[in-house]
Amino acid sequence: MDAPLSGFISTSFRPERGQSAISRNGTYRARAPLRLAFAGGGTDLSPYSDVHGGAVLNATINRFAHASLRITGGDRVEMRALDLGCEEQEAVGLLPAVGPLSLHRAVYNRIVREFCDGRAFGANITTMIDAPPGSGLGSSSALVVALVDVFREALGLPLGRYDVAHIAFEIERVDLALAGGKQDQYAASFGGVNFIEFLPSDRVIVNPLRISPTTLSELQASIVICFTGQSRASEDIILDQVSSIAESDPKVIENLHCLKSDAVEMKQALLLGDIPGMAEILDRSWHAKKATAHCISNNLIESLWDIAHRNGALAGKISGAGGGGFMVFLVDPDERVRVMRALKEGGGTPDSISLAHDGVAAWSAGRGRHPEPLSLAPAS
Repeated sequence: MDAPLSGFISTSFRPERGQSAISRNGTYRARAPLRLAFAGGGTDLSPYSDVHGGAVLNATINRFAHASLRITGGDRVEMRALDLGCEEQEAVGLLPAVGPLSLHRAVYNRIVREFCDGRAFGANITTMIDAPPGSGLGSSSALVVALVDVFREALGLPLGRYDVAHIAFEIERVDLALAGGKQDQYAASFGGVNFIEFLPSDRVIVNPLRISPTTLSELQASIVICFTGQSRASEDIILDQVSSIAESDPKVIENLHCLKSDAVEMKQALLLGDIPGMAEILDRSWHAKKATAHCISNNLIESLWDIAHRNGALAGKISGAGGGGFMVFLVDPDERVRVMRALKEGGGTPDSISLAHDGVAAWSAGRGRHPEPLSLAPAS
């Protein structure tokens, strides 16, 4: 899937309504990578990015959100989330966007409304995520990206990576009114190590970084992630940050300025292969991030941070909005085993990672032998 011809800036491109190949059938699959945010997290939130512009440095890892889709001629929309052990079904039509599988419902509704001229259709939608809920790895947004892309593949929609990311963002932030920023959708769509800029008027620029293979190998060897054992709902933390931004709290705004500056500096350090320099910036950013909302850290997070530092970690922070989920540490690779052992003894679940260089991908898993015309219903 190529980026649209408009280049590296997101556009409002849309195909003509009713243009999709609604009669295609068979099984289609997609997967989108989860991400680690190294610097700039929070500056992608509106209204900060609308007024000041935001910037983040992130990288995708070898954990994924998976989606499978089979378009049927039936009168039901069946949805399953294998990792949650949840299954729901509705009659064909626009689906109530409520319940545990609200993301599945909202993606289906957007596709029907915007690309199928309101014609609903039977479908089986199955998903799974390689991380627990509330992981702080951008898993919800990666799942929406995977769902949008599997519909793109199945229906032949002419959407580029920017379009998929932007639609996923709108589904979460507009259609479902879920609080959050923009970096996760673009990271999942593009993949790799990116410096992403968030500009006024809803403009996004994804800058893939050209990093030497040796630097990437050293970075990968220097990363330890650790699940705190606590899943968290990021919305309260994000709403707290958004409220402070909207009220122009000078302390919060100044710390967000620092986080944005740190993203620029860390990009330069990474391009130079300076992992210890990245660690210094990561440590500084963690203290600035904690000052943007009161519940970003807690006793468990601080305890694991202290344990890691006492055993050789160069720097560390919570991944994502905060409050739980995964922590990410930069360590001397020679000390990685010691750090991981100590974190496990301290109650965490540490792990190493591999970087994922590709973004969302979708493919056909094989077509049915006897395709039948679909029974299409107008959305109600």
